[in-house]
Amino acid sequence: MRLTVRVTPKGGRDAVDGWSVDEAGRPVLRLRVSAAPSEGAANAAATALVARGLGVPKSAVRVVAGQTARLKRLEIDGVTADDVARAFGAP
Repeated sequence: MRLTVRVTPKGGRDAVDGWSVDEAGRPVLRLRVSAAPSEGAANAAATALVARGLGVPKSAVRVVAGQTARLKRLEIDGVTADDVARAFGAP
């Protein structure tokens, strides 16, 4: 499954902020992470937050495209859209 996330670094504790849409109208999961805004730290915090929410190992979540510094596409092994909706609410 692929999931697009918008990451806001230095936003306090790591948390899911709900859903929005991108410029093309696709759902985007908003994440707030306490990591510094460097690519590696923010990516690691975002993938850990998604993995924890879905109950999958961190190794199952990968950043496959960084559309912008904060908009990322994740690929998650063994997860369906229903799993994402259960974990983070429906987009």
